[in-house]
Amino acid sequence: MIAPRRFLPSIPSLLALEAVDRLGSASAAAGDLNLTQSAISRQLKQLEQQMEVDLIARDQMRMQLTPAGANFAKEARAILSRLAQASIKLRANPDGGSLNLSILASFGLHWLAPRLKDFVGKHPGITVNLQTHNLPFSFDAGTAQAAIHYGSRDWPGVDYLPLMPKHVLPVCAPGMLQGTLGSPAALLDYPLLHLETHPDSWEQWFALHDVATERLQGMLFDQSSAMTQAAVHGLGIALLPTFLAEAEIAAGRLCLAIQDAPVTLGEYFLVWPPEYADDYPLIQFRNWLLDQIAQDQTQEES
Repeated sequence: MIAPRRFLPSIPSLLALEAVDRLGSASAAAGDLNLTQSAISRQLKQLEQQMEVDLIARDQMRMQLTPAGANFAKEARAILSRLAQASIKLRANPDGGSLNLSILASFGLHWLAPRLKDFVGKHPGITVNLQTHNLPFSFDAGTAQAAIHYGSRDWPGVDYLPLMPKHVLPVCAPGMLQGTLGSPAALLDYPLLHLETHPDSWEQWFALHDVATERLQGMLFDQSSAMTQAAVHGLGIALLPTFLAEAEIAAGRLCLAIQDAPVTLGEYFLVWPPEYADDYPLIQFRNWLLDQIAQDQTQEES
């Protein structure tokens, strides 16, 4: 339910407040919004009268917002940003809407992206806009409506759709080793490549093989793609997800460092804030993902 109309400020007054907060003066806000200073002052005065709260500290030489005004401006900025994004989506996709999806680069580019043509073909009115992230982020700070998450259910305030476990394999350049190694512990004699976002992956892998490790060191990368290329060029052994490792092995660029079954180091999820749960594009995307996962499982079993 929308609040009573008397609590809903006008968009021009919110734009004026946001601009003053961001730029620090009425003159700068006026230039930003292509208005006069007096127009900015009128909008702020009307907003204060409507809210019955002082928003501007007028005893200052430089226009500043009161603490209450600054907090309100922060909320207004987020709302205006979401409204602008909704307007862009409506104009660009009047028939079905769009989904802003934040993806992990390796999963998004190597598992999801090759399949998106199928989704587009089945839902031509929906546009999926992809953004990449490596580190955890806040839905409040951006435009994403859903995200691919790896690890465990440790993202507070979101809903989860489990996608698949992350199976990993140790791989290296074909010429780096004289054949595959005979035991997991033998990998400790070679340079190991590490990922910034999951720096303990090797420790987890060795622990699952009952190999004691201490302060593993090696080259550190911020992207799986960069780490993969380093492995291809013989700089060390990389621990890669199967969907990435198997493609590189099939192409002859990498090989298994040890003949061992993949191990699981976490799980991939689709996550979204509860307020987006009933958005039509997200519902269709969730259903499509479930179909894709079911097809993969059927192929693995056959």
